[in-house]
Amino acid sequence: MQTLFDVILPVFLVIGFGYLATWRHWISDEAIDAVMDFAQNFAVPTLLFAGIARIDLGENFHPPLLISFYSGALAGGLAGFLGARFLFRRELTDSVAIGFVGMFSNSLLLGIPITERAYGEAALAWNYAIISIHSPLLYAVGISAMELARTAGMGLSGYRIFRQILTAIGQNPLVLGIAAGWIVNLSGLTLPRPVWDAVALMNRAAIPAALFALGGVLLRYRPEGDMRMIAWTIVASLVVHPVITYGLGHFAFGLGAGPLRSATITAAMAPGVNAYLFANMYGVAKRVAASAVLISTALCIVTTWVWLGLLP
Repeated sequence: MQTLFDVILPVFLVIGFGYLATWRHWISDEAIDAVMDFAQNFAVPTLLFAGIARIDLGENFHPPLLISFYSGALAGGLAGFLGARFLFRRELTDSVAIGFVGMFSNSLLLGIPITERAYGEAALAWNYAIISIHSPLLYAVGISAMELARTAGMGLSGYRIFRQILTAIGQNPLVLGIAAGWIVNLSGLTLPRPVWDAVALMNRAAIPAALFALGGVLLRYRPEGDMRMIAWTIVASLVVHPVITYGLGHFAFGLGAGPLRSATITAAMAPGVNAYLFANMYGVAKRVAASAVLISTALCIVTTWVWLGLLP
């Protein structure tokens, strides 16, 4: 119970404050969008840049860690897709979007603050290793699958898919922050102290601003649509993904406490707003995606508490 109050509730209270402030019209939707734009396009990319620029590649970029996490992510996505397609008879493009929700955990806005509060700032090195390929890899999988679904029977152009993938990934500010971090890390480039001090100032604003804005954004997502389909999507995200990740990490690879914690907690996070934005970008399964993001974010309070109790 102490873990619930000390680690989880502060994070979700900030989200709840953003939700309440938007609901009561203490802040406008436009202002919430501006805060989210600041967080996602500027502050969080600098947070990722700093974390990846300083990561110890030899220690933290650990293949069993990444295999455990991304096997869980792909399993969650596949469970969502197969359930939508064959159990609930959804259209192929709907099924891909629903699969993306099951695959794309909120590694940044929830995974980082909860891991830091539970295990300390030093534990985040494993999170950054996961996040360093999170958006590029999962967007590549999602966009490729969606383009294949959309062009099925229409004469598929491999060049078109490749260009679409590169455009979507290359224009993502989070990916740009990650790429800059990799450049500094691999090149050994030494940045002046004032630059790092400025980055540190941005980093302190990143998570509080993002959590507050996330609460305001979630107010727009009313639970509606096929509740059985929504429930299936939530199970793929909150159960299949972390169970596969933990099972592989603990039993197959024998991960140490640090990487196992980061991988499992990150996998156990609710799907982020990007999961809805992916569905909205293609105009498919929007109600299911929005409802799954909202409901699973609330349920994540309980499921995260359970995982924190199980982990070493």
